[in-house]
Amino acid sequence: MTAETEVLGELRRLRARLPQLTGALAASADGLVLAHDTVDGEAESVAALTAAALGVGQRLTDSTGQGRFRELLVRGESGYVATYAAGGAAVLTLLAEPRINVGRLHLEARRSSARIGELVDGALERKDLNRL
Repeated sequence: MTAETEVLGELRRLRARLPQLTGALAASADGLVLAHDTVDGEAESVAALTAAALGVGQRLTDSTGQGRFRELLVRGESGYVATYAAGGAAVLTLLAEPRINVGRLHLEARRSSARIGELVDGALERKDLNRL
């Protein structure tokens, strides 16, 4: 089983645990889609925007002395966009309905982002080892 398949499985399990999610996306820190479970075809543009938001979030936490970036929550009129660090090379971005329990969103997303980070970082380590 590839890391991409396992990441997609994690996204689907997360959406099953949080039915108010309308989309889930794992992307590289530079904006490339790793896996997505969304209803629309905008995964690439959401991944690119996530990379831009990640850059701003990283600069903001760094310049204010808050340490490494962990998560970002944006609330719009029609719901939420939440982005979580997933290991050293990936991010998890979730789209949610406005009625979602934000505490539960954070709890479940933090668990999933940790798992996705392990999968992606592990795949990168294996790839690096194969180059030696």
